Amino acid sequence: MLAGMTTNVVFGLLRVSVIVAALKAADGEIADYDIAATNTYVWIGQGLLGFILLWGNNELAERVRSGDVVVDLYRPWHLQSALLAQDVGRGGFAFFTRLAPPMAFGMLLFPFQFPANLVQWPLFGVSAVVALVISFSFRFLVEISAFWLLDNRGLYGFWNISSGLLCGLTVPIAFFPGWARDVLWMTPFPALLQAPIDVFLGHGNAVKILLYQVFWAVTLLAAGHFALQRAVRKVVVQGG
Repeated sequence: MLAGMTTNVVFGLLRVSVIVAALKAADGEIADYDIAATNTYVWIGQGLLGFILLWGNNELAERVRSGDVVVDLYRPWHLQSALLAQDVGRGGFAFFTRLAPPMAFGMLLFPFQFPANLVQWPLFGVSAVVALVISFSFRFLVEISAFWLLDNRGLYGFWNISSGLLCGLTVPIAFFPGWARDVLWMTPFPALLQAPIDVFLGHGNAVKILLYQVFWAVTLLAAGHFALQRAVRKVVVQGG
């Protein structure tokens, strides 16, 4: 917990330095981001990274590869729902240990853009929780691909490399060319990180952003359920 918290803060300092330098080279503003908005974007993003667990641990895929997943499938539960409940519980703990500390650090030591009205605070909370569900759904799909790939580490590595850029962690999606922004917002990736940040900053219509997130949460959960139903019909024997 302490190592993760420290890492988030250290990388937050690096990201603030780089992006603020770019802003100063562009006369202090790029798209809708000035210095305060950029600091807010970075520190909320660093907190959300551990809260939504963007990259996960690929544990389920390893259990599929080893065959231990049979034990999970024998239990009287729906595997996807049980793992989602576990992830939401983890997120409740991570709120206090991974999300709140970087945000407090940024608020205390850097120019920070606070919400213009109080309602944005609870809306941000709802948006962050929906982002957690979407992150779980993505990770679940990546992990159960092991039922077909047997070793999904290539796909898992590709997810780790690409997701940060596509969800708005590396730089705000507003920094992208117009055509790239339009394409990305037609995918679920911005719902992971950029959407909660936009709700907090007041960029765009918060209700529309939340509806966009809920749509993708439901869609990806349904896709995960369907994939799991197909996966459990597949019997694979390795090594003999």
